[in-house]
Amino acid sequence: MPKSKKRNNNNRGVLFQLLFFTNLCLTGGQHRPVQPFSDEDASIETMSHCSSLSDPASFVDEGVEVDEETNQEELEYKLKGLIDSTMDKSAKTRQSALEGLKSALASKMLYEFILERRMTLTDCIDRCLKKGKSDEQRAAASLACLLCIQLGAGIESEEVFKTLKPTLKNIIADGTASVQARQACATSLGVCCFIAADVSDIYSTMECLENLFTKSYQKDDGNNGFHKVTHNAVLHINALLTWTLLLTICPATEVKKALEKHFPKLPSLLSCEHVEMRITAGETLAVLFEIAREIDDNFEYEDIEPLMEKLKALATDGNKHRAKTDKRKQRSVFRDVLRAVEEGSFQAETVKFGHERMYIDSWVKKHTYDTFKDVLGSGVQYHLQTNEFVRDVFELGPPMIVDAATLKAMKISRFERHLYNAAAFKARTKARSKFRDKRLDIGEFI
Repeated sequence: MPKSKKRNNNNRGVLFQLLFFTNLCLTGGQHRPVQPFSDEDASIETMSHCSSLSDPASFVDEGVEVDEETNQEELEYKLKGLIDSTMDKSAKTRQSALEGLKSALASKMLYEFILERRMTLTDCIDRCLKKGKSDEQRAAASLACLLCIQLGAGIESEEVFKTLKPTLKNIIADGTASVQARQACATSLGVCCFIAADVSDIYSTMECLENLFTKSYQKDDGNNGFHKVTHNAVLHINALLTWTLLLTICPATEVKKALEKHFPKLPSLLSCEHVEMRITAGETLAVLFEIAREIDDNFEYEDIEPLMEKLKALATDGNKHRAKTDKRKQRSVFRDVLRAVEEGSFQAETVKFGHERMYIDSWVKKHTYDTFKDVLGSGVQYHLQTNEFVRDVFELGPPMIVDAATLKAMKISRFERHLYNAAAFKARTKARSKFRDKRLDIGEFI
Protein backbone atom coordinates (compact mmCIF):
# COMPACT_ATOMS: atom_id res chain seq x y z
CA MET A 1 0.00 0.00 0.00
CA PRO A 2 1.62 3.36 -1.00
CA LYS A 3 2.70 5.76 1.69
CA SER A 4 0.76 8.95 2.20
CA LYS A 5 2.36 12.03 0.58
CA LYS A 6 1.00 14.32 3.26
CA ARG A 7 3.82 15.95 5.18
CA ASN A 8 3.98 15.77 8.93
CA ASN A 9 4.57 19.32 10.19
CA ASN A 10 4.43 18.46 13.90
CA ASN A 11 8.22 18.59 14.33
CA ARG A 12 8.42 21.90 12.49
CA GLY A 13 5.67 23.35 14.70
CA VAL A 14 7.41 22.23 17.88
CA LEU A 15 10.70 23.75 16.71
CA PHE A 16 9.03 27.05 15.90
CA GLN A 17 7.34 27.18 19.31
CA LEU A 18 10.65 26.46 21.02
CA LEU A 19 12.36 29.30 19.12
CA PHE A 20 9.47 31.63 19.92
CA PHE A 21 9.62 30.79 23.63
CA THR A 22 13.40 31.26 23.76
CA ASN A 23 13.13 34.63 22.03
CA LEU A 24 10.38 35.70 24.42
CA CYS A 25 12.55 34.88 27.42
CA LEU A 26 15.54 36.74 26.03
CA THR A 27 13.55 39.88 25.28
CA GLY A 28 12.02 40.08 28.73
CA GLY A 29 8.51 39.11 27.71
CA GLN A 30 8.32 41.55 24.79
CA HIS A 31 7.18 40.06 21.54
CA ARG A 32 9.83 40.18 18.78
CA PRO A 33 9.73 38.35 15.46
CA VAL A 34 12.09 35.43 15.15
CA GLN A 35 14.53 35.65 12.25
CA PRO A 36 15.12 32.18 10.83
CA PHE A 37 18.67 31.06 10.04
CA SER A 38 19.18 31.91 6.36
CA ASP A 39 21.38 30.38 3.68
CA GLU A 40 23.33 33.62 3.55
CA ASP A 41 24.27 33.29 7.22
CA ALA A 42 25.41 29.73 6.60
CA SER A 43 27.61 30.81 3.73
CA ILE A 44 29.18 33.52 5.86
CA GLU A 45 29.90 31.10 8.68
CA THR A 46 31.46 28.50 6.43
CA MET A 47 33.50 30.88 4.27
CA SER A 48 37.19 30.00 4.17
CA HIS A 49 39.39 32.78 5.52
CA CYS A 50 42.41 31.82 3.46
CA SER A 51 40.47 31.61 0.20
CA SER A 52 39.02 35.09 0.75
CA LEU A 53 42.52 36.44 1.15
CA SER A 54 43.86 34.77 -1.97
CA ASP A 55 40.84 35.62 -4.14
CA PRO A 56 41.82 38.25 -6.76
CA ALA A 57 38.27 39.61 -6.77
CA SER A 58 38.65 40.64 -3.13
CA PHE A 59 41.16 43.28 -4.22
CA VAL A 60 38.86 44.85 -6.83
CA ASP A 61 36.19 47.45 -6.06
CA GLU A 62 32.79 46.04 -6.95
CA GLY A 63 31.11 49.41 -7.39
CA VAL A 64 29.92 49.88 -3.79
CA GLU A 65 30.64 53.39 -2.64
CA VAL A 66 32.80 52.89 0.43
CA ASP A 67 35.21 55.35 1.92
CA GLU A 68 38.54 55.09 0.10
CA GLU A 69 40.56 55.25 3.28
CA THR A 70 38.56 52.39 4.78
CA ASN A 71 39.09 50.32 1.64
CA GLN A 72 42.82 50.93 1.82
CA GLU A 73 42.94 49.91 5.48
CA GLU A 74 41.03 46.71 4.75
CA LEU A 75 43.33 45.90 1.83
CA GLU A 76 46.45 46.47 3.91
CA TYR A 77 45.02 44.31 6.68
CA LYS A 78 44.50 41.46 4.19
CA LEU A 79 47.98 41.89 2.77
CA LYS A 80 49.55 41.79 6.24
CA GLY A 81 47.72 38.54 6.88
CA LEU A 82 48.99 37.11 3.61
CA ILE A 83 52.58 38.09 4.42
CA ASP A 84 52.28 36.36 7.80
CA SER A 85 50.82 33.27 6.09
CA THR A 86 53.90 32.91 3.87
CA MET A 87 55.75 31.80 7.03
CA ASP A 88 53.20 29.14 7.94
CA LYS A 89 54.26 25.52 8.44
CA SER A 90 51.72 24.29 5.89
CA ALA A 91 52.98 24.34 2.30
CA LYS A 92 49.42 24.72 1.03
CA THR A 93 48.85 27.81 3.20
CA ARG A 94 52.14 29.35 2.07
CA GLN A 95 51.30 28.78 -1.58
CA SER A 96 47.81 30.22 -1.15
CA ALA A 97 49.31 33.31 0.50
CA LEU A 98 51.81 33.75 -2.33
CA GLU A 99 49.03 33.51 -4.90
CA GLY A 100 47.02 36.11 -2.99
CA LEU A 101 49.98 38.50 -2.92
CA LYS A 102 50.52 37.95 -6.63
CA SER A 103 46.90 38.85 -7.38
CA ALA A 104 47.14 42.00 -5.27
CA LEU A 105 50.41 43.23 -6.79
CA ALA A 106 49.20 42.54 -10.33
CA SER A 107 45.88 44.37 -9.90
CA LYS A 108 46.82 47.32 -7.65
CA MET A 109 49.62 49.85 -7.26
CA LEU A 110 50.88 49.35 -3.69
CA TYR A 111 54.19 51.19 -3.77
CA GLU A 112 54.03 52.84 -0.32
CA PHE A 113 52.88 49.66 1.42
CA ILE A 114 55.51 47.52 -0.30
CA LEU A 115 58.31 50.04 0.19
CA GLU A 116 57.95 49.78 3.98
CA ARG A 117 57.90 45.97 3.89
CA ARG A 118 60.16 45.17 0.94
CA MET A 119 62.81 43.39 3.03
CA THR A 120 60.17 41.33 4.83
CA LEU A 121 58.62 40.36 1.51
CA THR A 122 62.04 39.56 0.07
CA ASP A 123 62.87 37.29 3.01
CA CYS A 124 59.50 35.54 2.66
CA ILE A 125 60.11 34.92 -1.05
CA ASP A 126 63.63 33.68 -0.41
CA ARG A 127 62.40 31.32 2.33
CA CYS A 128 59.64 29.92 0.09
CA LEU A 129 62.11 29.37 -2.75
CA LYS A 130 64.47 27.43 -0.49
CA LYS A 131 61.90 25.55 1.56
CA GLY A 132 59.11 24.95 -0.95
CA LYS A 133 58.58 22.50 -3.77
CA SER A 134 57.56 23.01 -7.40
CA ASP A 135 54.30 24.98 -7.16
CA GLU A 136 55.41 27.06 -4.20
CA GLN A 137 58.71 27.91 -5.90
CA ARG A 138 56.88 28.95 -9.05
CA ALA A 139 54.57 31.24 -7.09
CA ALA A 140 57.48 32.75 -5.15
CA ALA A 141 59.51 33.39 -8.32
CA SER A 142 56.53 35.10 -9.99
CA LEU A 143 55.97 37.23 -6.88
CA ALA A 144 59.60 38.38 -7.06
CA CYS A 145 58.96 39.74 -10.58
CA LEU A 146 55.87 41.62 -9.43
CA LEU A 147 57.70 43.02 -6.41
CA CYS A 148 60.41 44.53 -8.63
CA ILE A 149 57.82 45.88 -11.09
CA GLN A 150 56.03 47.62 -8.21
CA LEU A 151 59.26 49.13 -6.86
CA GLY A 152 60.56 50.12 -10.29
CA ALA A 153 64.15 50.84 -11.24
CA GLY A 154 66.11 51.99 -8.20
CA ILE A 155 68.05 51.01 -5.12
CA GLU A 156 65.10 49.21 -3.53
CA SER A 157 64.56 46.78 -6.41
CA GLU A 158 68.33 46.34 -6.75
CA GLU A 159 68.45 45.15 -3.11
CA VAL A 160 65.66 42.67 -3.83
CA PHE A 161 67.48 41.34 -6.90
CA LYS A 162 70.84 40.95 -5.15
CA THR A 163 69.19 39.10 -2.26
CA LEU A 164 67.27 36.64 -4.45
CA LYS A 165 69.82 36.16 -7.23
CA PRO A 166 71.89 33.37 -5.55
CA THR A 167 68.78 31.36 -4.67
CA LEU A 168 67.28 31.74 -8.14
CA LYS A 169 70.54 30.66 -9.78
CA ASN A 170 70.85 27.63 -7.51
CA ILE A 171 67.36 26.42 -8.45
CA ILE A 172 68.02 27.02 -12.16
CA ALA A 173 71.19 24.92 -12.00
CA ASP A 174 69.60 22.20 -9.85
CA GLY A 175 68.82 19.25 -12.13
CA THR A 176 66.71 17.61 -9.43
CA ALA A 177 64.30 20.55 -9.20
CA SER A 178 61.13 20.49 -11.29
CA VAL A 179 61.36 21.94 -14.79
CA GLN A 180 58.43 24.27 -14.09
CA ALA A 181 60.17 25.72 -11.03
CA ARG A 182 63.44 26.19 -12.94
CA GLN A 183 61.53 27.84 -15.79
CA ALA A 184 59.81 30.30 -13.42
CA CYS A 185 63.13 31.08 -11.72
CA ALA A 186 64.83 31.72 -15.07
CA THR A 187 62.10 34.18 -16.04
CA SER A 188 62.21 35.84 -12.62
CA LEU A 189 66.00 36.18 -12.71
CA GLY A 190 65.91 37.81 -16.14
CA VAL A 191 62.98 40.17 -15.47
CA CYS A 192 64.33 41.32 -12.10
CA CYS A 193 67.74 41.84 -13.72
CA PHE A 194 66.09 43.86 -16.53
CA ILE A 195 64.49 46.14 -13.93
CA ALA A 196 67.13 46.51 -11.26
CA ALA A 197 70.60 45.27 -12.18
CA ASP A 198 73.68 47.10 -13.35
CA VAL A 199 75.72 46.17 -16.43
CA SER A 200 77.94 43.58 -14.73
CA ASP A 201 74.92 41.74 -13.32
CA ILE A 202 73.28 41.76 -16.75
CA TYR A 203 76.30 40.04 -18.30
CA SER A 204 76.50 37.36 -15.60
CA THR A 205 72.74 36.71 -15.83
CA MET A 206 72.92 36.39 -19.60
CA GLU A 207 75.74 33.89 -19.23
CA CYS A 208 73.63 31.85 -16.79
CA LEU A 209 70.76 31.78 -19.30
CA GLU A 210 73.09 30.96 -22.20
CA ASN A 211 74.24 27.84 -20.37
CA LEU A 212 70.64 26.60 -20.61
CA PHE A 213 69.41 27.28 -24.14
CA THR A 214 72.74 26.63 -25.87
CA LYS A 215 72.31 22.96 -24.93
CA SER A 216 69.67 22.87 -27.67
CA TYR A 217 72.12 24.02 -30.36
CA GLN A 218 73.18 21.62 -33.07
CA LYS A 219 76.26 19.67 -32.09
CA ASP A 220 79.36 19.13 -34.20
CA ASP A 221 78.16 15.63 -35.12
CA GLY A 222 75.01 17.12 -36.69
CA ASN A 223 72.64 16.08 -33.92
CA ASN A 224 70.41 18.64 -32.32
CA GLY A 225 70.85 18.70 -28.56
CA PHE A 226 67.20 19.56 -28.13
CA HIS A 227 66.09 16.03 -28.98
CA LYS A 228 68.06 14.61 -26.04
CA VAL A 229 66.51 16.93 -23.46
CA THR A 230 62.88 17.20 -24.58
CA HIS A 231 61.69 17.36 -20.96
CA ASN A 232 63.65 20.62 -20.61
CA ALA A 233 61.93 22.23 -23.61
CA VAL A 234 60.04 24.87 -21.64
CA LEU A 235 63.14 25.73 -19.61
CA HIS A 236 65.27 26.32 -22.71
CA ILE A 237 62.53 28.35 -24.39
CA ASN A 238 62.11 30.64 -21.38
CA ALA A 239 65.86 31.02 -21.01
CA LEU A 240 66.14 32.11 -24.66
CA LEU A 241 63.24 34.57 -24.31
CA THR A 242 64.68 36.15 -21.17
CA TRP A 243 68.19 36.28 -22.64
CA THR A 244 66.80 38.16 -25.65
CA LEU A 245 65.04 40.62 -23.32
CA LEU A 246 68.34 41.43 -21.59
CA LEU A 247 70.16 41.75 -24.92
CA THR A 248 67.83 44.62 -25.88
CA ILE A 249 69.31 46.81 -23.10
CA CYS A 250 72.97 45.87 -23.60
CA PRO A 251 75.58 48.30 -24.97
CA ALA A 252 76.44 48.05 -28.68
CA THR A 253 79.82 46.40 -28.02
CA GLU A 254 78.23 43.57 -26.03
CA VAL A 255 75.51 43.17 -28.63
CA LYS A 256 78.11 42.70 -31.38
CA LYS A 257 79.84 39.99 -29.34
CA ALA A 258 76.56 38.20 -28.77
CA LEU A 259 75.67 38.37 -32.46
CA GLU A 260 79.03 36.93 -33.50
CA LYS A 261 78.66 34.15 -30.96
CA HIS A 262 75.04 33.11 -31.58
CA PHE A 263 74.26 33.95 -35.21
CA PRO A 264 76.05 30.85 -36.57
CA LYS A 265 74.22 28.33 -34.33
CA LEU A 266 70.91 29.95 -33.45
CA PRO A 267 69.30 29.05 -36.83
CA SER A 268 69.78 25.37 -35.97
CA LEU A 269 66.90 25.72 -33.48
CA LEU A 270 64.56 26.24 -36.44
CA SER A 271 64.82 22.49 -37.10
CA CYS A 272 63.64 21.45 -33.61
CA GLU A 273 60.63 19.19 -33.31
CA HIS A 274 59.09 21.41 -30.63
CA VAL A 275 56.91 24.06 -32.32
CA GLU A 276 57.31 26.62 -29.52
CA MET A 277 61.10 26.37 -29.76
CA ARG A 278 60.96 26.95 -33.53
CA ILE A 279 58.73 29.99 -33.06
CA THR A 280 60.89 31.38 -30.23
CA ALA A 281 64.04 30.92 -32.32
CA GLY A 282 62.40 32.68 -35.28
CA GLU A 283 61.27 35.66 -33.21
CA THR A 284 64.70 35.86 -31.57
CA LEU A 285 66.32 36.00 -35.00
CA ALA A 286 63.98 38.83 -35.97
CA VAL A 287 64.99 40.78 -32.84
CA LEU A 288 68.70 40.15 -33.47
CA PHE A 289 68.47 41.29 -37.10
CA GLU A 290 66.62 44.44 -36.02
CA ILE A 291 69.22 45.29 -33.36
CA ALA A 292 72.12 44.50 -35.73
CA ARG A 293 70.73 46.85 -38.39
CA GLU A 294 70.24 49.62 -35.84
CA ILE A 295 73.89 49.34 -34.81
CA ASP A 296 75.24 48.98 -38.36
CA ASP A 297 73.26 50.21 -41.38
CA ASN A 298 75.43 48.05 -43.66
CA PHE A 299 74.94 44.85 -41.67
CA GLU A 300 74.88 41.70 -43.80
CA TYR A 301 74.40 38.13 -42.65
CA GLU A 302 76.85 35.70 -44.27
CA ASP A 303 74.62 32.64 -44.58
CA ILE A 304 71.51 34.56 -45.58
CA GLU A 305 70.47 32.24 -48.44
CA PRO A 306 70.15 28.99 -46.40
CA LEU A 307 68.41 30.95 -43.65
CA MET A 308 65.90 32.46 -46.08
CA GLU A 309 65.12 29.04 -47.53
CA LYS A 310 64.49 27.64 -44.04
CA LEU A 311 62.26 30.56 -43.09
CA LYS A 312 60.25 30.25 -46.32
CA ALA A 313 59.79 26.54 -45.68
CA LEU A 314 58.49 27.21 -42.18
CA ALA A 315 56.22 30.01 -43.43
CA THR A 316 54.57 27.56 -45.87
CA ASP A 317 54.89 24.37 -43.82
CA GLY A 318 52.25 21.79 -44.72
CA ASN A 319 53.56 18.61 -43.08
CA LYS A 320 50.65 16.31 -42.29
CA HIS A 321 52.22 14.86 -39.17
CA ARG A 322 51.95 18.23 -37.39
CA ALA A 323 48.81 19.56 -35.73
CA LYS A 324 46.75 22.08 -37.68
CA THR A 325 46.85 24.67 -34.90
CA ASP A 326 50.65 24.38 -34.66
CA LYS A 327 51.04 24.76 -38.41
CA ARG A 328 48.69 27.74 -38.52
CA LYS A 329 50.49 29.52 -35.69
CA GLN A 330 53.92 28.71 -37.12
CA ARG A 331 53.05 29.96 -40.61
CA SER A 332 51.63 33.21 -39.22
CA VAL A 333 54.73 33.93 -37.11
CA PHE A 334 57.29 32.99 -39.75
CA ARG A 335 55.66 35.13 -42.44
CA ASP A 336 56.40 38.11 -40.20
CA VAL A 337 59.88 36.81 -39.36
CA LEU A 338 60.63 36.33 -43.06
CA ARG A 339 59.69 39.96 -43.80
CA ALA A 340 61.83 41.12 -40.86
CA VAL A 341 64.92 39.24 -42.05
CA GLU A 342 64.43 39.96 -45.74
CA GLU A 343 63.12 43.53 -45.71
CA GLY A 344 63.68 44.74 -42.15
CA SER A 345 59.95 45.46 -41.75
CA PHE A 346 57.55 44.98 -38.87
CA GLN A 347 53.76 44.78 -38.88
CA ALA A 348 52.73 47.41 -36.34
CA GLU A 349 50.24 46.55 -33.60
CA THR A 350 48.05 48.69 -31.35
CA VAL A 351 47.41 48.01 -27.67
CA LYS A 352 44.46 49.80 -26.07
CA PHE A 353 44.30 50.39 -22.32
CA GLY A 354 41.78 52.72 -20.74
CA HIS A 355 41.52 55.77 -22.98
CA GLU A 356 45.08 55.44 -24.29
CA ARG A 357 46.77 53.53 -27.06
CA MET A 358 50.27 52.20 -27.41
CA TYR A 359 51.76 51.49 -30.84
CA ILE A 360 54.14 48.55 -31.02
CA ASP A 361 56.30 49.35 -34.02
CA SER A 362 59.36 47.13 -33.60
CA TRP A 363 60.33 43.59 -32.70
CA VAL A 364 62.20 44.81 -29.61
CA LYS A 365 59.14 46.61 -28.28
CA LYS A 366 56.92 43.62 -29.06
CA HIS A 367 59.25 41.25 -27.23
CA THR A 368 59.35 43.54 -24.18
CA TYR A 369 55.57 43.91 -24.14
CA ASP A 370 55.02 40.15 -24.45
CA THR A 371 57.33 39.56 -21.47
CA PHE A 372 55.50 42.04 -19.23
CA LYS A 373 52.15 40.67 -20.38
CA ASP A 374 53.19 37.15 -19.37
CA VAL A 375 54.33 38.36 -15.94
CA LEU A 376 51.42 40.70 -15.16
CA GLY A 377 48.67 38.68 -16.82
CA SER A 378 45.34 40.52 -16.86
CA GLY A 379 46.90 43.36 -14.83
CA VAL A 380 49.10 44.54 -17.70
CA GLN A 381 46.57 47.17 -18.81
CA TYR A 382 46.24 48.54 -15.28
CA HIS A 383 50.02 48.87 -14.95
CA LEU A 384 50.29 50.50 -18.38
CA GLN A 385 47.89 53.14 -17.08
CA THR A 386 49.26 53.73 -13.58
CA ASN A 387 52.76 52.27 -13.11
CA GLU A 388 55.39 54.94 -13.79
CA PHE A 389 58.17 52.40 -14.35
CA VAL A 390 56.17 50.40 -16.91
CA ARG A 391 55.18 53.62 -18.68
CA ASP A 392 58.84 54.67 -18.79
CA VAL A 393 59.80 51.33 -20.35
CA PHE A 394 57.33 51.89 -23.19
CA GLU A 395 57.89 55.68 -23.35
CA LEU A 396 54.29 56.55 -22.48
CA GLY A 397 55.08 59.54 -20.25
CA PRO A 398 53.58 60.19 -16.81
CA PRO A 399 50.22 58.60 -15.93
CA MET A 400 47.16 60.47 -17.19
CA ILE A 401 44.76 61.92 -14.62
CA VAL A 402 41.21 62.04 -15.97
CA ASP A 403 38.31 63.31 -13.83
CA ALA A 404 34.81 61.84 -13.79
CA ALA A 405 33.31 64.57 -16.04
CA THR A 406 35.93 64.01 -18.73
CA LEU A 407 35.44 60.25 -18.57
CA LYS A 408 31.69 60.69 -19.02
CA ALA A 409 32.24 62.97 -22.01
CA MET A 410 34.69 60.51 -23.60
CA LYS A 411 32.33 57.56 -23.18
CA ILE A 412 30.69 56.37 -26.40
CA SER A 413 26.95 55.78 -26.28
CA ARG A 414 25.54 52.31 -26.85
CA PHE A 415 23.91 53.39 -30.14
CA GLU A 416 27.17 54.83 -31.52
CA ARG A 417 29.03 51.69 -30.50
CA HIS A 418 26.40 49.59 -32.26
CA LEU A 419 26.78 51.61 -35.48
CA TYR A 420 30.56 51.31 -35.35
CA ASN A 421 30.43 47.53 -34.83
CA ALA A 422 27.92 47.14 -37.66
CA ALA A 423 30.11 49.12 -40.05
CA ALA A 424 33.21 47.16 -39.04
CA PHE A 425 31.36 43.87 -39.53
CA LYS A 426 30.17 44.92 -42.99
CA ALA A 427 33.67 45.97 -44.08
CA ARG A 428 35.18 42.75 -42.74
CA THR A 429 32.59 40.64 -44.55
CA LYS A 430 33.29 42.40 -47.87
CA ALA A 431 37.03 41.95 -47.49
CA ARG A 432 36.65 38.25 -46.72
CA SER A 433 34.29 37.77 -49.66
CA LYS A 434 36.83 39.27 -52.05
CA PHE A 435 39.56 37.08 -50.59
CA ARG A 436 37.39 33.96 -51.00
CA ASP A 437 36.65 34.90 -54.61
CA LYS A 438 40.37 35.20 -55.35
CA ARG A 439 41.07 31.80 -53.83
CA LEU A 440 38.23 30.30 -55.88
CA ASP A 441 39.63 31.75 -59.09
CA ILE A 442 43.08 30.37 -58.33
CA GLY A 443 41.62 26.93 -57.62
CA GLU A 444 39.72 26.87 -60.92
CA PHE A 445 42.80 28.03 -62.82
CA ILE A 446 44.91 25.27 -61.28
